[in-house]
Amino acid sequence: MTPGINAACKAGITHTIHEYHHDPASTGYGNEAAEKMGVDPARVFKTLVVTVDGKSLAVGVVPVTDMLSMKLIAKAAGGKKASMADPQEVQRRTGYVLGGVSPLGQKNRLMTLIDVSAQDFDTIYVSAGRRGLEIELSPGDLARLTGGRFAPLRQE
Repeated sequence: MTPGINAACKAGITHTIHEYHHDPASTGYGNEAAEKMGVDPARVFKTLVVTVDGKSLAVGVVPVTDMLSMKLIAKAAGGKKASMADPQEVQRRTGYVLGGVSPLGQKNRLMTLIDVSAQDFDTIYVSAGRRGLEIELSPGDLARLTGGRFAPLRQE
């Protein structure tokens, strides 16, 4: 069990755990997850951590098929500029390794923004906190568990 799975269980939300064999040579974690689970990649979301205005961290949850827009996440987070956060700080603040960062059960709860496209699906997949482990849940439950909100985040 990971902290992400524990958070879902403790909250009593409906979820499904999906495990697959992660290829250590793969760097496209989200696309690998979609392929190995045999699901539409638009339903598999990656968790990216950014620094907003050089001081606060925020989490962007976007489909693996798209790129996160730094301009849009900065705006949604109430800032002017965003950039990818330092990987060591991400691991320290979330408690997860890169490629396995879950929006759920983070060591320090960060502001979470979920791309509006998640609302197009009954359930989506996000990392459960380890490479090769995904949790399927409703977008609404993801927002409730993370204290997150929906916003347009995809780069055009």
